Amino acid sequence: MKKIAFSLLILITIVACTSSEESSSSVRNDGFDRSAMLSNWANNSIIPALQDLDQKLETLQEDKNTFISTVNQTNLEQLRTSWLEAYKVWQHVEMFNIGKAEEISYVFQMNVYPTNTQDIESNIASQNYDLSAVGNNDAVGFPALDYMLFGLDTDDNAILSKYNDANYVNYLNDLVDRMVDLNAIVLTDWQANYINSFTASTDNTSTSAVNKLTNDFIFYYEKGFRANKFGIPAGVFSGSTPLSEKVEGYYSKVYSKTLALEAIDAVQNFFNGVSYNQLETGSSFSSYLNYLNRQDLVTTITTKLNNGRDKINTLQDNFYAQVTSDNTQMTETFDVLQLAVVSFKVDMLQAFNINVDYVDADGD
Repeated sequence: MKKIAFSLLILITIVACTSSEESSSSVRNDGFDRSAMLSNWANNSIIPALQDLDQKLETLQEDKNTFISTVNQTNLEQLRTSWLEAYKVWQHVEMFNIGKAEEISYVFQMNVYPTNTQDIESNIASQNYDLSAVGNNDAVGFPALDYMLFGLDTDDNAILSKYNDANYVNYLNDLVDRMVDLNAIVLTDWQANYINSFTASTDNTSTSAVNKLTNDFIFYYEKGFRANKFGIPAGVFSGSTPLSEKVEGYYSKVYSKTLALEAIDAVQNFFNGVSYNQLETGSSFSSYLNYLNRQDLVTTITTKLNNGRDKINTLQDNFYAQVTSDNTQMTETFDVLQLAVVSFKVDMLQAFNINVDYVDADGD
């Protein structure tokens, strides 16, 4: 009996030691200065982008106030311009779904498309809505404004006449004000609180800032960029049946390509540690890979992103028109962009010893 007990004690000790070694392996330190990379991300990419979006949204709010005060073509055009300028900045922000942004479902409140026009019209008619409700995620944000500014009717005169109805004015007012408030919440939290815990979270664990944001970055590229902007409208995930109405910027018609190019620039700049204002370069994914002697992977990713940008540039400005007239070009663009997914999701994560933390729903 004593021998059995002694044997069990040895077995338990071996298992415990093995588990401890595995745990240590999962958080091993490769010597790279993750703190410098986190600091560069926060101070030179994330916060500056949020600050610029804050300014652009305030301009949007001012132009909205001018428009609802005096509804005319000139003020509508100015409001459309400020919407586009803010939307372009958003392409540099969407990938940072971490901290307060994740907590308040910031991304889902700002850019779920296609927007649900039935929900919007129902909200307008009832004047009884909670824009923060999950059920309204597809009735708010930039896509909802796309509809309100470009899609309410067939021409601008008819659109302007809609704003003779106070209900439409109220909804436009509430949409823009909510976007301003949401961004202010995220920006304030980064500046006052989150930046400290974020830059200090240097461990290689599933909950550390580096691992979470690395996964967020790859998830954005794979889903928010590659799938949403190209794959879904092109019918890649719907049995080759194109869904042209699901393009970004559907109602404004001509800005899908502009937004997509802005987004791939944002991805590549972040990968290379280029600051939001593009005036300096700091610690980044690419410098981390170089530190690990994976210059080959940096070159591969850079080439694939450049090829993706070149392919996007061959498309029409209006992705709805592109899908309906020559969808092959859209599916080919998706295929080119897909090549970088493997480099990010497999090769880069393996180099960093980081595990994927999200479920792959489309089989890539």
